[in-house]
Amino acid sequence: MAENNEFFREVNEDYRRDQVAQIWRRYSGVIIALAVLVVAAVGGWRYWQSAQRHAAEAASEQFDTANRLARDGKPEEADKVLTGLEKDGPAGYRLLAQFRSAVEAAKRDPAKGAAAFDAIAGDTGAGDALRDLARLRAALLRLDTADPTPALASLQGLAAGSPFRHTAREMLGLVALKRGQYEEAGRWFDQLTTDPETPQNLRQRIEVYAALVAGGPVTVTEAKPEPAAPLPPITR
Repeated sequence: MAENNEFFREVNEDYRRDQVAQIWRRYSGVIIALAVLVVAAVGGWRYWQSAQRHAAEAASEQFDTANRLARDGKPEEADKVLTGLEKDGPAGYRLLAQFRSAVEAAKRDPAKGAAAFDAIAGDTGAGDALRDLARLRAALLRLDTADPTPALASLQGLAAGSPFRHTAREMLGLVALKRGQYEEAGRWFDQLTTDPETPQNLRQRIEVYAALVAGGPVTVTEAKPEPAAPLPPITR
């Protein structure tokens, strides 16, 4: 019985070897090609990762250089570095360079800075939060212009539900307060008060704003001059 079992085992092993040999003869080219593709794919992936890492390190150094040049009062040189990053840098650093360029432009010319932030806000490749931040920066730069209407419209859009709604509502309330529109200012400040996510430091400022709204317009009445006292008689 044992001899029979050993015989069947050897037959099965021979059969499996024959099957493997047949598969190898038939598909050896395909198997080798697949192995080469796997090795090439792994090697290519690692090379891409290494290239991305080196590109990010180089972009980080360039961004730091641009910041240092800007701090040292060399805006033109900083602009050249940032322009290079905007063209050839990795996606994240391209966006950082755009923001930094807009900030530097706003220092020299608020209108150009606002236009630069508009370009970022219109970039569909950027995330929604970053686009909203760009809209906010552009609106703040335009508030003190001759026609702040577009800025106010942009702030109202952000105040509806943007992550930057708190800043937008505060600025809208302050503009209304400056114009003497106390009821409208109160509505914006009330939205900040009832919003559970309003930051604590902003809540402290809202208390001051609310007191100004409650006080209403300050009217100044001119005091009537009292009649002059009669001159004493002249004695000789």
